[in-house]
Amino acid sequence: MRLFLLCLMLLSSFAFAESEPQQADGQPAGEAEAAEVKEEPHFAAKLESLEAELGKLYEESLGKTGTAKNIVEMQMLKKNEQLRAELQSLINKRTEETTPELITFVKDQVDYLTRAADFLSEQITKQQKQLDEADPEQKLILQKTLQDTTNFYHRMLGEQWVNFKWLQILEVPNPEQSEALVADIQERLDFVSAMLSFDSQQESALASQQKSAAEGEKANLQLQHILAQRKVASDIEALQFLVDLGGQMGIDTTRYTKQLFETTGNLTNELLDLKVIWAIVSGWFGDVRGWLSENTPQILFKVFIFLVIIFIFRILKKITRTMVTRAVSSPTLRMSQLMKDFFISISGNIVLCIGILIALSQIGLNLTPILTGFGVAGVIVGFALQDTLSNFASGMMLLIYRPFDVDDFVEAGGTSGKVSHMSLVSTTIKTFDNQILIVPNSKIWGDTIKNITHERVRRVDMVFGIGYGDDIKLTERVLNDIVADHPMTLRAPEPTIKLHTLNSSSVDFIVRPWVKTEDYWDVYWDITREVKMRFDREGISIPFPQQDVHLHMVDKKGDES
Repeated sequence: MRLFLLCLMLLSSFAFAESEPQQADGQPAGEAEAAEVKEEPHFAAKLESLEAELGKLYEESLGKTGTAKNIVEMQMLKKNEQLRAELQSLINKRTEETTPELITFVKDQVDYLTRAADFLSEQITKQQKQLDEADPEQKLILQKTLQDTTNFYHRMLGEQWVNFKWLQILEVPNPEQSEALVADIQERLDFVSAMLSFDSQQESALASQQKSAAEGEKANLQLQHILAQRKVASDIEALQFLVDLGGQMGIDTTRYTKQLFETTGNLTNELLDLKVIWAIVSGWFGDVRGWLSENTPQILFKVFIFLVIIFIFRILKKITRTMVTRAVSSPTLRMSQLMKDFFISISGNIVLCIGILIALSQIGLNLTPILTGFGVAGVIVGFALQDTLSNFASGMMLLIYRPFDVDDFVEAGGTSGKVSHMSLVSTTIKTFDNQILIVPNSKIWGDTIKNITHERVRRVDMVFGIGYGDDIKLTERVLNDIVADHPMTLRAPEPTIKLHTLNSSSVDFIVRPWVKTEDYWDVYWDITREVKMRFDREGISIPFPQQDVHLHMVDKKGDES
């Protein structure tokens, strides 16, 4: 900033030297004849007043340091902006009388900015040399100074272009210098564009080296990476300014705008230009074609290797499943169907997962980030699927303790029916009326489990009541005959037929034969039917709940006496 302000002061000093009119002999015009003395136009006085204020601020900045000096320098920048804004306003309001003075003033500005640009160009060369020769620790400071000087130089070029536009408005164009400035901007665009490409590649290379460097080298590489990042940022800023300036000059800045978009990814108004859009899309297609032409044979070979490995491991998966199926189906192993299915499924899936990992490693993928990502994703999924994991844990407990198996009739989780399918998450139960219920394993494991068909033999519990007036011995003989004559009842264990309870309305016998589990309901229904028919033939009654009511007559006359 200070270098730029020094340039401003150089311009101001030049303006002061030439703003006072001189005669041929070097004497001020104020000493000429009174007839030739004319009052200076008001606009010139205002411009010179602004330049004088700028000079005072510069002298004031010489005696200050630190924050105070920075404040004065900012005031100088604003004052210079006011000066040029005033000049722009006067040009817009020009008259025939003021036009000659304005032309002279603008031409002086052209000369001043030319000298300042030459001065800054020399300073840029010197500072770049100092930066190249400096120690790494000093480069950060020198790089910032070089960036400021470069930005001020570009700003000078932009203000010079404004001066040439003013001369066109005043109808005294300077085509030679204007064309020279356009050529200079075009050259600067090419140079900064090439520098941005080079610095971007350097920054990417340093970033890669920094990741794989040893601990002793990381500090130096980190400093170099910071320098590279700042250079890229400086190049982007400079190229963006030059692109805007080149657009005003009529320079085709399509490829530079495309480069800025590809480097930064920022969307700007220039991207709405059809030429820029077409250049970006064409560049993408060109990159894709080039990449495919260079990498297609290698990609096809890697894909072939990947498919071959997957095919081989699919075969190994089938072989593994077959071997595990034979192993778990051995009669010496007492495994539930769920455990068998679990081992068969997991064995094949493990083999296939190993094959996929090997195939991915063969095509050049680094498996470490993938496995790390799976671990992180597993933690996240674990929190998100707590209920599902609870069902999974319950399924593992069912697998280990085996309270029931497929095709068992159970009462569990508030339902009853036949287990048709089991997994580690849920159990499918088919009810007796042929409904399908899918019950979460956590609900089953957290409740009482009643396995009706787990044992091969079951006892059928039945109760039959007779009247108090019926023959007890006859009833016992009839019940024994019915149970003994049924082909599905077992002789061992022996059935139990006993008089059990004297109820309020009946004398109750318990009848408890033993049967095979699959014959339970057939025996229950058959014996119940046969008891009713035999009791009817033998004249044994089957009472129903009854109550005796006794009525007592009251003699009213006896009560009165």
